[in-house]
Amino acid sequence: MAVRPGYKQTEVGVIPQDWEPKQLRKISPSQSVGLVINPSTYVVEDGTVPMLVGSNISANSISLEGARHISAASNQLLPASRLNAGDLVTVRVGEPGITAVVPPEIDGCNCASVMIVRKHTSFDSRWLCHVMNSRQGLTQVENVQYGTAQKQFNISDAINFTYATPPLPEQRAIAAALSDVDALLAKLDQLIAKKRDLKQAAMQQLLTGQTRLPGFCGEWSPIKISKHASLKARIGWQALTTAEYLDEGANFLVTGTDFVDGRVNWSSCHYVDQWRYDQDRNIQLRDGDVLLTKDGTIGKVGYVDGLCGPATLNSGVFVIRPLQESFAPLFLFYILKSKVFDEFLAMTTAGSTIVHLYQKDFVTFEFLAPSRDEQTAIATVLSDIDAELAALEARRDKTSALKQGMMQELLTGRIRLV
Repeated sequence: MAVRPGYKQTEVGVIPQDWEPKQLRKISPSQSVGLVINPSTYVVEDGTVPMLVGSNISANSISLEGARHISAASNQLLPASRLNAGDLVTVRVGEPGITAVVPPEIDGCNCASVMIVRKHTSFDSRWLCHVMNSRQGLTQVENVQYGTAQKQFNISDAINFTYATPPLPEQRAIAAALSDVDALLAKLDQLIAKKRDLKQAAMQQLLTGQTRLPGFCGEWSPIKISKHASLKARIGWQALTTAEYLDEGANFLVTGTDFVDGRVNWSSCHYVDQWRYDQDRNIQLRDGDVLLTKDGTIGKVGYVDGLCGPATLNSGVFVIRPLQESFAPLFLFYILKSKVFDEFLAMTTAGSTIVHLYQKDFVTFEFLAPSRDEQTAIATVLSDIDAELAALEARRDKTSALKQGMMQELLTGRIRLV
C-alpha cells in the first residue's frame, strides 16, 4: 500500500517522518529489576515505606491496598530497587507488561520483582507508560513471555522492545490528552463506587424498615417462601444435558451464568429444541419472574423483564413467583440480593463441603415485608438507583472505548497534536 505524504514505513508500521522506531534501551538510559529476593526478609509490621509488587500495579495507576511495608533503614539499604516519582514500574509476573508511573506521593518507596524504567529528561514518563500499556506494547510482551501457571518475561528481552517514538514535545502533548481521559475515568470510577455505597446503604435501611418512605406506616408481616411463593425448577428426571444446548433456536435456555447485574443477558443464552421448552410449563419464563441459582455459585439472583421470546431454565436455577400477589416480585429480588438473604445462605451452607441450595432448605426462608404498595415503592427506589448506576457504567465503558481509540490514533501518529 502507498504511504501517504509525511509518513514512512518502518519496522513498527507506518509512522510520521519525524518519528523514529526506538528500542526501550535507547529511549531510557536505565532499566532494572526490583528486589529479586523474597521481600518478606525486610517487611516489618510498623514499616513506613511501601514495598510495591506486581499486584499493586494496574494500567496507569498504583494502589497501596494490601501493600507490605519496610523500615526506612531497610529502604536505605536497597537503593537499586528504591523508586523515584516519574519512574515506571512494569509487572513481570502474573499480568506481565502492565505499567504505571510512580506518583509523587510515594516517591522513595521500594519494589520487588518488577521492571523499573528510570525517568529521564529524554522522554516523557506518562507517554511511555501509555505506549507500554497499548495493544502494540503488550503484544511485544506476549511474544516473549513464558511460563504456564504464572506468565513472566525477562528484562533482557524487554530492553529490545521497539516503540514508535515522537519528539519530546509531541510525547508530552499525547500524554496530556490521554491523561485527561484517565482523569475522567477515575472520576467516573469514584462516582460509581459512591453510588454503589449509596445503594447498599439504601437497601439496608429500606429493606429492613429502619427507614420508611414518605406516606407509609404500619407493621411489617412475615413472608414465608413455603407459604407465599411458588418455587419451581427443572427436575432431575428431565435429564437435560449440555449436549442439548444449541447455539441457535427459538427457545432461550437461561442458566445462572447468563445473569448480569441482576438481569438476564439474552445475548449469552443458549437455546433448546421446542420439545424441551414444552416439556415443563412450570419453568417457562415470564416477565416478573425472580430467578435464583441453586448449584455452582449459589444465591445468584436474576429478575426477568423485557422477555425476548420463549425461555426456559436449566436444572441449576429456581423460578420464584408470588402466590395470590402476596409480595411484589421486584421487592423479593432485592431481598435476595441483601444481607438478609446472605445471612440465611451462610447458615444454610455452613459446614457443607458440597455447596447446593436444596428446595427443602430454601422454603424455610422468611423475611419481614410491608404492604405490597410499600414493597413496590421500595423496589422502585432501588431500581432507580440501579438505573443510575447502569448509566454511569455505560458512560465509563464508552469513555474507556474512546480512550482505546485515541491511543490507537495518537500513539501511532495517525492523528498529530503538534
